[in-house]
Amino acid sequence: MPALLPGQDPDEVRTSYKPDVIKGDMDSVRPEVKEHYSNLGTRIVDESHDQDTTDLHKCIAFIAENYPASNKSNLSILVLGALGGRFDHEMANINVLHLFPSINIVLLSDDCLIFLLPRTHTHEIHIERLIEGPHCGLIPIGMPSTSTTTTGLRWNLDNTSMSYGGLISTSNIVEEDKVTVASDSDLIWTISLRK
Repeated sequence: MPALLPGQDPDEVRTSYKPDVIKGDMDSVRPEVKEHYSNLGTRIVDESHDQDTTDLHKCIAFIAENYPASNKSNLSILVLGALGGRFDHEMANINVLHLFPSINIVLLSDDCLIFLLPRTHTHEIHIERLIEGPHCGLIPIGMPSTSTTTTGLRWNLDNTSMSYGGLISTSNIVEEDKVTVASDSDLIWTISLRK
């Protein structure tokens, strides 16, 4: 819930941020919170029977299934609070990026954002310099990259191999307003956020 201003009624604020759907295994929602939103008309989808997928996976699958098929290429999902907590949860969230490569999913924390760059095409990343950078990284997760090429970075890659146990492009610096990336494997793009 957002921070309250002096004199603001907590119930008013809670009501103004009513989700359409709450979906997950319901292991961390308090009963009174669940009841509150149910009474407001929020659809509650209890998936406690499914312990093989994370709550984020369940939610992304729900959005993908219920989003109009004609507009799927325009679907972008911003996930707040996806980073900066337990490392195993962060890795599960990164795994969701790989499970839904055709959906533009951005994982956001107070310090950075990350998203998947599928190997299917060359990517142009337009940098919003007022809020992004300068630090960035390209990380192969899932399989090594035998050839990654970039432009727009201080230390560009030129048909460079990257893998865990070898080189990965961390602590790089954005030098231009547009960064291009071409790789033979899926990469995670990460960039710092200015405060």
